[in-house]
Amino acid sequence: MAELEVFENQYPDRDYYIQHVNEEFTSLCPKTGLPDFAKITINYIPDKLCLELKALKYYFLDFRNKGIFYEAVINQILDDLVKACQPRYMEVRGEFTTRGGINSTVTAMHDPQKRGGFK
Repeated sequence: MAELEVFENQYPDRDYYIQHVNEEFTSLCPKTGLPDFAKITINYIPDKLCLELKALKYYFLDFRNKGIFYEAVINQILDDLVKACQPRYMEVRGEFTTRGGINSTVTAMHDPQKRGGFK
């Protein structure tokens, strides 16, 4: 996987939300080998570090040839991003395109202070 990069939060004494959206996420279905497409939304409250976007883009591209279920995609992204930037709160949501008439949305949260989720 591409290395995630971070930079110092210039406002560590303030809670504020950051949202990053990747509307062109792709991975592979581990059963069929066919591509899965999703919109990935990351919402977080930074602590001391923020995510750097170019590295995040290359991190997402590494999933392009990876066979992985939807649930594993979202939970791996959450785990990797939390490890990289240690946020006060983070939510990762994947809205996967329709396949076989079924839409799937998977959301995972890192919420140590129980701040609640985004709507």
